[in-house]
Amino acid sequence: MPSESLNKNLIKHFADYLRLELSLSDNSVEAYCHDVNLFLQYLEAEKASTDIHTITQDTIESFFAYLFDLNIGATSQSRILSGLKSFWRYLIQEGITEKDPTLLISSPAMGRHLPEVLSFEEIQKMIDSIDLSQPTGHRNKAMIEVMYGCGLRVSELINLHISDVYKEDGFLRILGKGSKERLVPIGESSLKILYQYIEGARLHITPKPKYTDTVFLNSRGTGLTRQMVFLIVKELAEKNDINKVISPHTFRHSFATHLLEGGANLLAVQQMLGHASVSTTEIYTHISDELLRDTLTTYHPRFKNK
Repeated sequence: MPSESLNKNLIKHFADYLRLELSLSDNSVEAYCHDVNLFLQYLEAEKASTDIHTITQDTIESFFAYLFDLNIGATSQSRILSGLKSFWRYLIQEGITEKDPTLLISSPAMGRHLPEVLSFEEIQKMIDSIDLSQPTGHRNKAMIEVMYGCGLRVSELINLHISDVYKEDGFLRILGKGSKERLVPIGESSLKILYQYIEGARLHITPKPKYTDTVFLNSRGTGLTRQMVFLIVKELAEKNDINKVISPHTFRHSFATHLLEGGANLLAVQQMLGHASVSTTEIYTHISDELLRDTLTTYHPRFKNK
């Protein structure tokens, strides 16, 4: 079957189909096309293939992991999925493709309010299974350690700079949503593994000029995409027979869940996650960096008894 790219022209044909064949209202047509355009923007931002025939279920799941990372709510995710399903029904009906990558993706799985939580044992199993003899081994191990050990969003992980790592103090400077900075403690174990990568495997990669300070690099010397991190996490879960629908965000949610289950201070956890509104931030700005470090060391299973 000849190649067909997802582009503005194809979306326009989809709009004509919705309007003329299905007699949908202008508002409904606009909503469906908005959903498909959002997916196209994601592919372009991630520099992923827009060839209809190369878009798989993994691509769609990665897109929804990205939406989750942006805190797009369950209702909006469900609507966007509906739009993508309609689009692929159109493609199949028009003979543009024979496969529907949205077929096995259900709204309840994508639209649940809380993601899966990995146990500490499952996370440790995933970390231990990483093959350090492979060129990407130390990088992937450091990525998982930092995501889980510091509760970072995937966007914060891939944009982390070496200059943001305060090795002596044991903190990461994170630029979160709305360009808000926060300091997040990093335990000795995670910091050690992070520097084994920075001062080891990373030295064998020549960064492109724009990425000289970026921590996590691909083999071409540029930064990782959200989709790449999603696929790495997915492959590790499958390798270890972990039958949960997980994404990079799962490590962040597991980080918070494990801390709170262990009795950690809720406000300290919120500050580490960077989840506070302005009014909430004013309530607990008195929480010191030392308390954040003590909270991580005392309650995070990775750093207990270190």
